[in-house]
Amino acid sequence: MQKVIDKAKVLIEALPYIQKFRDALVVVKFGGSAMENPELVKNTMRDIVFMECIGMRPVVVHGGGKAISAELKRQNIKVEFINGMRNTCSETIKIVDNVLHEHVNKSLIGHGEDAGGKIASISGKRILSAEKLVPQCPATGENLDIGFVGNILSVDTKEIYEALEQGLIPVIPPLGVGDDGQIYNINADIAACKITEALNARKLIFLSDVPGIMRDPSDEESVIGTIRANEVQKLIDDKVITGGMIPKVMSSLHALEAGTNKVHMIDGRVKHSLLLEIFTTEGVGTQIIKADTI
Repeated sequence: MQKVIDKAKVLIEALPYIQKFRDALVVVKFGGSAMENPELVKNTMRDIVFMECIGMRPVVVHGGGKAISAELKRQNIKVEFINGMRNTCSETIKIVDNVLHEHVNKSLIGHGEDAGGKIASISGKRILSAEKLVPQCPATGENLDIGFVGNILSVDTKEIYEALEQGLIPVIPPLGVGDDGQIYNINADIAACKITEALNARKLIFLSDVPGIMRDPSDEESVIGTIRANEVQKLIDDKVITGGMIPKVMSSLHALEAGTNKVHMIDGRVKHSLLLEIFTTEGVGTQIIKADTI
């Protein structure tokens, strides 16, 4: 009997959060090595279906970098990263397109439907307008050519809203298209931030393979629970936020400026971390909030 009572206590603890986030539009970016574990993917999609069933409106943006690299190696195509970004030649962009749509996206949708959810596959090619990204070399300042990697110019939210109004969960692979019809590979973190901005979503949640932003990268117990927007630059200067986390965090600040209340960074390898972060007082990762949030 006590086990049953304890289960009821968990539901009661979640009640105020369920009430608070009813009808809330939440963007979930799913990526990292958490996507390599089929059981974790299955559990995560079930959690997202749960969110929709209790009245939230989740939108999923997913990566697929490891699956893309595996397919490139299988086809004997060189896997190359320049300044942390995948060099995407004409052959690579075809594989990126195929893997994200035909493998990763379909897998997520299958798990969502198996959990009883109603899912809408919305290709980034239909909603993300993009142009060629030309980054600069940090050491020399020279322009770098990394192929068909794109920078998002705009997000057409119509198809996303239509899916949400029908009670569907949009699942979006991060590809964009230029004015000339060229397909571009888009960083999934940046795509999630831009989509969050365009939707003016209440929350943006990054599910990856790190527990959050840590003061000591070698100590997972050093996760910073809350970071205010005006503290970010100092954390970058102090080398607490480094590497690929920098563009993710900076794009998150733009989402906050556009109206998003909070950005969460949590470990997708932990079972039900998504629900623990949203529906419990303690949370399990890092939240980035506006400077003036009380």
